[in-house]
Amino acid sequence: MISYAPFYKTLLSKGITEYQLIFKHGVSASTLHRMKHGQAISTKTLDTLCFILECKASDILEYVEDQ
Repeated sequence: MISYAPFYKTLLSKGITEYQLIFKHGVSASTLHRMKHGQAISTKTLDTLCFILECKASDILEYVEDQ
């Protein structure tokens, strides 16, 4: 299962809010909603988030084995 827990840690460490992602950087609210609920995002979205946050993909998502 893919977890987006690192994404929220990265946002906090960079001092960026979801509001800023939506209104300043043009990330769709539905994308953030999908991430909050553990749903899939595209590699294009992942690339965009890495660019905005100046980070690696591992700072946005991680693989967690199902128990």
